Amino acid sequence: MSKTRKLGSLAIASLLPCLAGRAEAETLKAHYALSLMGISIGSAYASGVVDRTYRIDISMRTTGLANLVNNTKGAATASGGLSVAGPSPSAYANTTSNEEEVRTVRMSLASNAVRNVEVKPEPWDAEMRVPVLEPNKKRVVDPVSALIMSVPQGQELTGPAACNRTISVFDGVTRFDIALSFAGEHTANTPGYSGPVAICSARYTPIAGHRPDSKSTRYMAENRDMNVWLAPLPEARVVVPIHIDVKTGAGDLVIEASDFQIGAKRADSRR
Repeated sequence: MSKTRKLGSLAIASLLPCLAGRAEAETLKAHYALSLMGISIGSAYASGVVDRTYRIDISMRTTGLANLVNNTKGAATASGGLSVAGPSPSAYANTTSNEEEVRTVRMSLASNAVRNVEVKPEPWDAEMRVPVLEPNKKRVVDPVSALIMSVPQGQELTGPAACNRTISVFDGVTRFDIALSFAGEHTANTPGYSGPVAICSARYTPIAGHRPDSKSTRYMAENRDMNVWLAPLPEARVVVPIHIDVKTGAGDLVIEASDFQIGAKRADSRR
């Protein structure tokens, strides 16, 4: 995996709440543009339904000049239940492909603990990585579920409560923490959404599954130039990323929503 791809994945990886009694589920459909140093390198699409349960699907691919270096495509999905504490994933799957290989990850979870994980093929440098122990697989979410952040009742959706948290993530290979802290409020103006967003500064901490000699991992752990803007889904009282910017060794990586549509879908009355 190239340094830029890994940093981008961490950023994205760096990168939805109490819903009882609601009659409608909230939906999200968003397109994101990926750029490096102001040059378009790809796009991503996210769609999901958030109710007492959730399902989020994400796809991405590199385009333009990035394809000259490494033509990369990926798709991921996650589903689970929601509570006051946030998402409790039950299933996660991810497939990424480039000119060198296709890798799939499948993971089942319960009570925010990993029950089973399958990675094909295993990383070629698995023996060089910090071992992932069983305690590392508890009190975690997958990278897609990590994008769903609940805000307690009575707290502003774009205030400090939107940001101030540490998210423990396991992607099937690596275990890391993303710490968010409130840095202010901004007004976003994106097709589909115009309104306030919370600005969070982000810090990345590797826990396990990484190579201790990795320069890119060390760079990300020391990186203080990572920010995410969180837009509210008001009915669900959750926030999700609408903008991510990360300073990388190759330049500034920006993931910006070019279309951000929030809607409502009638929940199944039989539930």
